[in-house]
Amino acid sequence: MKFFWEVFVTLFVIIDPAGTVPVFLGLTRDRSDRDRNRLAWQATIVAFGVIVVFALFGRTILDYLGVSLPALEGAGGLLLLLVALELLTGKAAEPTAAEMERANVAFVPLGTPLLAGPGAIVATMLYVQRAQGIADGFALAAAMIAVALTVWAALRFAIVVQRVLTDNGVELLTRISGLLLAAIAVQLVANSIIAFVHSA
Repeated sequence: MKFFWEVFVTLFVIIDPAGTVPVFLGLTRDRSDRDRNRLAWQATIVAFGVIVVFALFGRTILDYLGVSLPALEGAGGLLLLLVALELLTGKAAEPTAAEMERANVAFVPLGTPLLAGPGAIVATMLYVQRAQGIADGFALAAAMIAVALTVWAALRFAIVVQRVLTDNGVELLTRISGLLLAAIAVQLVANSIIAFVHSA
């Protein structure tokens, strides 16, 4: 259960469903409710699919590249720290008009990189490496599914979420998520340094 909550909280603060609501509403402002609901499903499925692919084949990629787990933890921690700084400062890159016109917004930029971005991918790969036994495997899968359902709910009821939280509430949650993510990133870097010291 502890591993489940660890994975869930980490992915939740990285993906930041509440912070994605304003972007989703902006990208779908000219769509009908039916189209908006369809895009919410598509974006969730795309993001979940991307994360699952890296969860299943991430280790193979690491072995091929000759990258160790401590190295991945260190790189992942630094990358998550950059994401955390974007959340804390509110300077995350907005999708451009050209990006919105080129592709289905559920795939790009919603599905990836907004939902299934580098931070979520690296975090998932790290937890796959840390999972020990079938119980941890089920906990990891359950946490990923739970986060995906939370993302879908946030997008599906985006208008309601926006009204309840208001812009200020969404902003506050984004800042809190950034702070939590920064702490997780620092811990990953610390774990990486300790592992390298012990191996030396």
